Amino acid sequence: MSILNKILGHPLTRGLSVDDPRTTLLRQSIIQDKAFLRALYEEWYERIIGALSNKNDVLELGSGAGFFQFVLPEVITSEVFETPGVKLIADACALPLPDHSLDAIVMTDVFHHIPDVGRFFLEATRCVRPGGKIVMIEPWRTPWSEWVYTHLHSEPFYPDSGWEIPSAGPLSGANGALPWIVFQRDRALFEAQYPQWRLKNIEPMMPFSYLLSGGVSMRNLLPGWMYRPIRVLERALGQKQWAMFALIELEHAS
Repeated sequence: MSILNKILGHPLTRGLSVDDPRTTLLRQSIIQDKAFLRALYEEWYERIIGALSNKNDVLELGSGAGFFQFVLPEVITSEVFETPGVKLIADACALPLPDHSLDAIVMTDVFHHIPDVGRFFLEATRCVRPGGKIVMIEPWRTPWSEWVYTHLHSEPFYPDSGWEIPSAGPLSGANGALPWIVFQRDRALFEAQYPQWRLKNIEPMMPFSYLLSGGVSMRNLLPGWMYRPIRVLERALGQKQWAMFALIELEHAS
């Protein structure tokens, strides 16, 4: 991985800690500048918005590097540290919001960084109105993705772990397998502990697109015009068994 980073690592963030707020700002520039990656995020955002029943009071967790606010201008953007353009400094495990004040909580690549998802679900239950949603796009476990995340990605990927992530920095603490653990491996436990939340949809997706985009830490690998052909190819091959990500949709049932 260190050799790969030396060859393909993006020069803007090389040597910076992921917990440094400057890295988040630079990643925002990277997403905007890489047309292939920007198209990927646009599809993610379209899928998230398409899953929302009500778009009036929506909180986005981990907004700092993205541009969801340009797609849904009324969204309440948030980040764990102060970042330009973000409306709210918020810990997902202790949301500074009134009871029943939200129609939805959305996130991209954030859930697997939450150190105590049990506390997050309690906060979401308190803040989200009945009928509201949690919608996220997160890493997902398949044999292919497990190999990629284990060998070609900097974040930990531990499918045999529990729900909590060991204490670390605000962004460096992670387990890429956490969404699969909670919503697939331990689905019965999740449903028993949080009956207020109905797991409405899990849609595995994108076997190769993110990898080919170079993500936020690697150089651009493909031009933007290649995004649509790659997505057509992914759909033709079948995404479920090869997926690296999943769209996950929960509905507040009570």
